[in-house]
Amino acid sequence: MLTHLHLKNFKGWRDTGPVPLKPLTILFGTNSGGKSSIEQFFLMLKQTVDSTDRKLVLHAGDEKSPVNLGSYDEFIHRRNPQHHLFFKFGWNLNESLVVENSETGAKVDGNQMTFTAEIGKGGEKQETTLVNYFEYDLGTANKPDSLRLRLERKPSSKPEYKIEAVGYELKRKVMRGWPLGGPMKFYGFPDEVGTYFQNPEFLQDFSLRLERLFRSVCYLGPLRSRVERLYPWTGTEPESVGYEGHQTISALLAAKDRKINYRPHQRMRSLATVVAEQLKNLGLIHDFQVKPMSAGQKIYEVKVKISPTSDWVDLPDVGFGISQVLPVIVQSFYAPANSILFIEQPELHLHPRAQANLADVLIDALNSRREGEPRNLQLIIETHSEHFLNRLQRRIAEASPEHAIRSDQVAAYFAEVRGQESKLTPLQIDLYGNIVNWPEDFFGNSMGELMAMQKAAADRRIKEAKFADQ
Repeated sequence: MLTHLHLKNFKGWRDTGPVPLKPLTILFGTNSGGKSSIEQFFLMLKQTVDSTDRKLVLHAGDEKSPVNLGSYDEFIHRRNPQHHLFFKFGWNLNESLVVENSETGAKVDGNQMTFTAEIGKGGEKQETTLVNYFEYDLGTANKPDSLRLRLERKPSSKPEYKIEAVGYELKRKVMRGWPLGGPMKFYGFPDEVGTYFQNPEFLQDFSLRLERLFRSVCYLGPLRSRVERLYPWTGTEPESVGYEGHQTISALLAAKDRKINYRPHQRMRSLATVVAEQLKNLGLIHDFQVKPMSAGQKIYEVKVKISPTSDWVDLPDVGFGISQVLPVIVQSFYAPANSILFIEQPELHLHPRAQANLADVLIDALNSRREGEPRNLQLIIETHSEHFLNRLQRRIAEASPEHAIRSDQVAAYFAEVRGQESKLTPLQIDLYGNIVNWPEDFFGNSMGELMAMQKAAADRRIKEAKFADQ
């Protein structure tokens, strides 16, 4: 689970400052305020990790990737190639990492990691994107930097690097005096470390933990695929529903034997049953099912019943909002344990009551268990919905076991442009769900609109009364 982020010189962000991240992190804000850029940054790192090109420092994207940011000159702040991209993020390890020095026998272990990096333009013509440095810190809550490793580029036109370690003694081999080459992508130690040091065995464990982190990231964008009348499924198990939701039905079918519950003392049930219940909890349908066209076929149809007395109809024949929220629900309950889910505008095309109920659905996903084991999800949500936030505040205030969420499990931020920079305001949510520092016109000036309407109505009545007297 991601614990914090600090980002400089990325798109509209000159400096986000330290940004704590919680199991439920919500990004609000104005259009083009910068909230989507935070998600795009993590997606850029994920698609870099997934890339087969080991020399590519950052994979900014292409037509096949979930995010396409163009070149370094296009995503760097104010498109100034002299700016350096800085980022720092931390995460909790699912299992402690133990580092043992093969030379001395000394051990260091930790369950928290922090990664820091700076990337800029370099080379003889200052046109190549290079890692200026990256740094790993391994530790615990009480001692976050028990072991520190830093790979830093030397002040040279050539990509030459050196490694520094604190908390671990790296022992050089005899007659290995040349500089190290460049890193793998933005985070991996050079291959030469194995011939450069006598005891570098653990270095790759650090980059593997970072890769594992980003392979736990799933993204669902705001523009979900249109639904079909028939869905082929060959028995494959997708990693996620896909960033457009096109694997939603395949995920449902692949997980037909999984058992999930999401409230205390609730019996386990299939994923399809959970999805049907949550669609019903949203107030959108009465029942939902996925079934084969006929025995032995791998073609499936999705049927929906709007009310207890209505007929079963195909998914394309019901409201657009149902088809758009279905990938959100499936992804939230399908994702493997310890996943980090980025979801943009989950409330899209839902009416206000359903938007409020969607907060309950996502709380249920956070509290859900698979086969009796906690799933430990993290949800990072970008939304424009006031109704979603109001329901969340209510659930924090109620402290009910049915929709259990505490204020310390939630981080909420408001992004907006001030001058030529994006700025992020953390919303302070107290134990009773109150936001004590509402930004001005956070969801528009609703009170101002009401007062203006009342004044206009009063003025109109006066005019109509005068006209009637004439």
